[in-house]
Formats: sequence, structure tokens, C-alpha cells
Amino acid sequence: MAASKRLTADALAEALAPRTGHAFADRQRLQRALTHASARSTHAGVDYERFEFLGDRVLGLVVADMLLAAFPDAAEGELSLRLNALVNAEALSDIAEEIGLPELIRAGSDVRNLDGRKRTNLRADALESLIAVLYLDGGLEAARAFIHRYWQPRSQAIGAARRDAKTELQEWAHQAAAGAVPAYRVDGREGPDHDP
Repeated sequence: MAASKRLTADALAEALAPRTGHAFADRQRLQRALTHASARSTHAGVDYERFEFLGDRVLGLVVADMLLAAFPDAAEGELSLRLNALVNAEALSDIAEEIGLPELIRAGSDVRNLDGRKRTNLRADALESLIAVLYLDGGLEAARAFIHRYWQPRSQAIGAARRDAKTELQEWAHQAAAGAVPAYRVDGREGPDHDP
């Protein structure tokens, strides 16, 4: 992942306008939204964690609404599975890659060379941050237009949605134990609150 340190806020907005379908009014906010905490030493006090928080909620709302409209006869469980398949880190990372977002993220040198799950999460977080800025800059309709553009084709393609491992285990245990619901216990937890 290349750093976008050379891109000004204006250049960043121009690069993202055709990819998002939105002309950004607050270009400084856009720049902050694509600045990872690891870049704080060179870009003091700005990073995308707060934007990521909001973007996650906007994405969930719009995708849930889209799924209700697209699948009017689907049960809540099926809708939840579809939603999870569309908003998980892998799906978000794929979309971030599709729109060329990774090369626009400002990050410290230690983060630029991440691989595997950490790189996937970084890209997913940056995309959620971008969605928040679309929402703040252009309202729900700007965010909705962007989300529909990239998520709607995927919503049709995922079919009956993959199940996550916890759901699979819970359903297996439910069937194997004649309706008993498994109990979960946290044995330990490491890492920061937002990324255990």
C-alpha cells in the first residue's frame, strides 16, 4: 500500500469524485478520514477512527434497507446472513481495492507493508471512514448512492449468503443437543478495545 502523503486534500477529492459519484465540499475532512492513526506523527491529531465508527452504522443501515427491498419474502435470519456477508471486513476490503482506496490511505511506514488480516481490516476501516464522510458531506443520499453502486450487485450475487463460523457452530449445537443453545465464555482477550 502506497502512502498518499503527496496528495493534497484537493487532489484526493478529485481522485475520489468519479469513484464515489460525489464532489466533496469539505476536502480537509476527506483527507482526515483517510489518515490512519500511524500517520499521526506526520499529520498530528487526525485519523479516521471516529469516521469509521459512523461509517459502519451508515453502511449497516443502507445495506439493511437495500436487502429488505430486494428480498421482501426473506426471513430475518436470512437477511442477517446476507447483511453479514456484505459488510464483513473481507467484502469491504474487496470494495476498497476495487475503487483504488488503498493507495490513497495516509499511513505510517510500519502500516504500509501490512499483509493478511491486518491489511484487510485497514482497508475495511478506511472504506467505512469514506462512507462516513460521504454521509457528512452529502447526506444520506450521497452515502446511499455510493453504497448501492458497489453493494447492490454483490447483494444479488451472494445467493443464500455464507454463514459465519459462530452461526454454523450454534446451529450444529442446536441440532445435536435437541434444541439446546450453546453457552459462550471469554477465556481471554488481547489488543485494543476496537481490535481485540
